[in-house]
Formats: sequence, structure tokens, C-alpha cells
Amino acid sequence: MRHTISVLVENKFGVLARVAGMFSGRGFNIDTLNVAPTQDPTASRMTIVTQGDDATLEQIVKQLNKLPEVIEVRDFRTGEYVDRELALVKVAVNSKTRSEVMQITDIFRAKIVDVQPKSLTIEVTGTEDKVNKFIELMRAFGLLDLTRTGRVALPRA
Repeated sequence: MRHTISVLVENKFGVLARVAGMFSGRGFNIDTLNVAPTQDPTASRMTIVTQGDDATLEQIVKQLNKLPEVIEVRDFRTGEYVDRELALVKVAVNSKTRSEVMQITDIFRAKIVDVQPKSLTIEVTGTEDKVNKFIELMRAFGLLDLTRTGRVALPRA
């Protein structure tokens, strides 16, 4: 089962390495990791997506809470949070396929951020499923490059 964990940490040198080290040292895998400062410049929020059963998740939360730089750990349950992911997708196009790629981009409410003679770079944001579906559709045209942020999430309440 996939879990989304929000970890509020002190914005200090080495904190990311300690959190990542805790995961690897105990044999836990990180599917996605996103880290950025919050509205408070002394704190950063890590959004970590990992897999495991409830016992594994409980162990991860306990271990995170033991780290001195960790301010708060929150395990998001379905419906308790809003999440988004961003991807930049560079797609091969020619005069015949350009308009079709642009139509699909519009349908997904994505945005073309760079136009070149033989490629379009597209920014798509949304749920992980939406981003995955968009990427799958673009594969038919030829993916030239791809990068994703991983999930970011905030609680609803």
C-alpha cells in the first residue's frame, strides 16, 4: 500500500540526508520525495511517498519522530489531503502531429512552455493518475525527455 507522509523539519544543513539515511538504513524505500521551504523560512516540508503495510508505516513515523530536526510527522489518509504533481514533458512533433499534441495538451489543461521546430515541452500538473495518463498519451508521439516533481501535499483541515 502506498502512503503519503508529510514531515515538517527544521530548515538546516544535513536534515535531508538524515531523513533519507533513516529510510535506507532501515530498508524502507522512498518512491517520491519533495522538499521545499514553507511560509516560515526556518522550516521545510518534506512530502514522502513510500510503500508498506500499516506496521511498516507506524515504524517509519516512529523513527522520523526520533530525529531531532523533525518538528511534525503526518501520515495522510485518503481524503484528508490535497495533492498535486508537476511534470515537464518534451515530445517529438512534426507538421502532422503538432496540432494533435496541442489538442491533447488543451484537454488535460496542460501548458506548452517551449516550442521548437521538432519538439514541444509541456507542463502538466494534477494528480499522479492524471500526470501518468498524459505521459502515456504522449509516448505515442515520442518522449524526448521527462522530469517529475513527485507528489506535494497539504492537509485539507
